[in-house]
Amino acid sequence: MNISPAGSSLHATLKEVFGFTGFREHQALAVQSIIENKDMLMLLPTGGGKSLCYQLPAIVKEGVTVVVSPLLALMYDQVSALKVMGIQAESLSSMQTEAEVHKIQKDLMEQKIKLLYVSPERMATRGFIEFLQQLTISTFVIDEAHCISEWGHEFRDDYRKLSSIRGMFPHVSIAAFTATATQKVKSDIINQLHLNDPVLIKAVAFRSNITIRARNREGNGQKQLLALIRQREGESGIVYAFSRKETEEVSRFLNGNGVVSRHYHAGMSTEERTSVHKAFMDDTLQVVVATVAFGMGIDKSNIRFVIHTSMPKSIENYYQEIGRAGRDGLEAQTLLLYSMSDVVNRKSLIEKNAGSDEYKRVALQQLNDSIRFASGEVCRHKGIAAYFGDKIDDCAELCDNCLEAESFNIVDISIEGQKLLSTVHKTAQSFGAHYVIDVLRGSESQKVLSANHNLLSVYGIGRDRSKQEWLSITNRLIEIEALLQADFGVLKITEKGVAILKGKETVTIKETTLHPPKVLLKSEISVNKEMQSYEFERLREMRSQLAREEKVPAYVIFSDKTLLEMSQKLPNTKEGMLEISGIGMVKYDKYGEKFLDSCRKLRH
Repeated sequence: MNISPAGSSLHATLKEVFGFTGFREHQALAVQSIIENKDMLMLLPTGGGKSLCYQLPAIVKEGVTVVVSPLLALMYDQVSALKVMGIQAESLSSMQTEAEVHKIQKDLMEQKIKLLYVSPERMATRGFIEFLQQLTISTFVIDEAHCISEWGHEFRDDYRKLSSIRGMFPHVSIAAFTATATQKVKSDIINQLHLNDPVLIKAVAFRSNITIRARNREGNGQKQLLALIRQREGESGIVYAFSRKETEEVSRFLNGNGVVSRHYHAGMSTEERTSVHKAFMDDTLQVVVATVAFGMGIDKSNIRFVIHTSMPKSIENYYQEIGRAGRDGLEAQTLLLYSMSDVVNRKSLIEKNAGSDEYKRVALQQLNDSIRFASGEVCRHKGIAAYFGDKIDDCAELCDNCLEAESFNIVDISIEGQKLLSTVHKTAQSFGAHYVIDVLRGSESQKVLSANHNLLSVYGIGRDRSKQEWLSITNRLIEIEALLQADFGVLKITEKGVAILKGKETVTIKETTLHPPKVLLKSEISVNKEMQSYEFERLREMRSQLAREEKVPAYVIFSDKTLLEMSQKLPNTKEGMLEISGIGMVKYDKYGEKFLDSCRKLRH
């Protein structure tokens, strides 16, 4: 798309300030829409470059762009990155002194600031709105816009109050951004923000640099996640755990096995959470083991892996969380470890949380979608895309199902399916998977014996297979909808299940699903070897030193992607350095000569 007006000056600013010679897909239309003062809703996967879509127009438009952002840490990091690029940006938060707030307000009145980051809570205060009405505002940007929808996965009541912006600033355009949204959430965002005939920009939900894998969890899964982390030595990663207690247990386990990690959850003090966040952003901490409290505030481009130790509550949550890996566009890896016990835990939380019957119905449906995704045999990326209404081809080599497509053996489990379905029927469709499997395998537990289920004809007919195998078979029957999970994980037989019982339909499963590897093999873990080169490491060390001196996150100086290209080309002139993506004149003036000197030394 040709950018206008002043297209040439826009491209000049794009290169000089941001260090890019051209726009990524969808960015040009977004920039043009904001410059033309049109309302807009953009759905762009994490790592697609959404920040540039409003930061570039903010520089060239008259007035200040007000960005509503969900977390203080996120605002601080983004403002730091903008200042390094020479962009006049500030944030207003409760952490600032009265004098600091007054200074920022004075600069705003004098039109010295181009981007102002604020929280939704501050936007809800009358005094702040009255102050904004004295300014020339070019655009309101609503980041993480899915938070405004009660059907979204991270609904926040303070975001709902942003619906008043249109009435108070009727002539200011509103640009909303989110990485993911179902059709229902998208409609809710448009309605709640009162967007006027918005430009809709929707990228396909597909991250071509992320490999997705899912495995049945062996025990607590700690050995499985350790296998992946050890292959990514020195690289940044996040481990998402189910509970606060688990974050602490996993972190202790990793530290005991030589992996520098810290836990993070909402039960910690603000000071503790801030300390973990800062260490992770500064690259002095390799792994954070966290609950989903460690979420939207992670504006870090060089996260190389994300691991889930249990089933996510929805595909939306999962896609947002794995999207924090590989934001720089370089290779990244994800691993989902799951068990049928996760389903019971998730359903218990849904039942405990206050909410309408409709809310609980939607939450249970989202969980069932997660179950089918985790245990499914179709392309992982294709499954995620379909969830968001997109169609893509199989990813070929970016998920375990596609990587194993040509090598796995297909196993006929029709007989096993009949045994399991028959046991569900004989136990009156009143129990969950673990109990049904106990009956199948002839358990002598008190629960089985007291119910007299040891007297059933199906008792013990599944002793020939392990409990893990039966769990895999159960997951497969759920995936093909021969079984449904009702409240509290109770299994119910569907019409398809009846057809299998009667021998009218067959059931197959991948050998790797039935007998999943206990750990990820080294051959399964893709690592960018160039990022382990001597040249890259020396440049990364230099970046870390500069980051400590300037007290900013390391990626703010140069991203891993920029360092990687620099380590491969080792430019020895200013012109050569400026040809590298991510290096414009502003950053060259700050850091160029130092890195150029290092590159020259590395050439010899």
